[in-house]
Order: sequence, then structure tokens, then C-alpha cells
Amino acid sequence: MLSKKLIDAINEQINYELASGYLYLSMAAYAVDKNYTGSALFLKKQAHEETEHALKFIHFMEEMNARVVLKGISDPQVEFEGFKDIFEKSLAHEKAVTARIYKMMDIAREEGQYAATNLLRWFIDEQVEEESQLAAILGRISLTDNSPIAIMMMDEKLGSR
Repeated sequence: MLSKKLIDAINEQINYELASGYLYLSMAAYAVDKNYTGSALFLKKQAHEETEHALKFIHFMEEMNARVVLKGISDPQVEFEGFKDIFEKSLAHEKAVTARIYKMMDIAREEGQYAATNLLRWFIDEQVEEESQLAAILGRISLTDNSPIAIMMMDEKLGSR
């Protein structure tokens, strides 16, 4: 049985994952408005993944006979400073997600919740991948020197994810 502390943390994370999806959809809408259609596709896939992550946590809670409590989602950021800013904000957001997952892992380990630690290991691996991918994108963006043609080529490449 999961402790109240861990149930509360997972419920908060479910809502955070759903809010993350909402943020990525907002970024995608901004990208479409700025004609970064490849990036918009990339960001929509990110949004879909975040929803899948929430569902993975929900499924775990159901298997553990713990109550899922959904809360309201705040309005996401809707304006960005351009192409690079979208990905800087994405990486910063994923780092915040990683910190949250680590906190839940600390709770699960402290309480001997082995089923939760197995689930959270999967999420830690996922976060390593997410942060690495976004850092690589930002590394490539830094090579563009704000060249519109280079940014267009990157945008197109991101759409093929």
C-alpha cells in the first residue's frame, strides 16, 4: 500500500504531466503562428508523450488501489521570444520534471515502496533521454548563428521526428 505522502506526490505529478502536455501544445501553437511547422509537429508529439506519462502514473495508481485526484491546469505560457526560446524553455521545463521525479524516488526509497521505485526508474531513464534530446537541439541551434535558412532547415528536420 502506498503512503499518503507518495500518493499525494504522484497525484501532483499526474497533474504536472498533463500541464506539461498543455504547455507543449501552447508552444506548438506559437510555432505554427511563426511558421515553424516542423517544430510544431515535434512539440505536438512531446505533448502526446506527456499525456502518456500521466496515464502511466494513473495506471500505476489504479493497480495500487490508490485514488487519483485530478486538479485544474493553469494557463500555459503563450508567448515566446523566438525559435531558440521555445527549446530553452522546453529544456528548463524537463529539468524541473526530472527534479520532481527524483523527489518522488527519494520518497519511494525512504518508504521501501519497491513497486514505485521500479516505475520511477523508467521515468528517470525517460528524463535522461528528454534532456539529452533537447540539449542536442539547443546545441545545433547555437550553430545556426540565427541564420534564417539554418533555422528553417532545423525546423524541417524537427518535423521528421
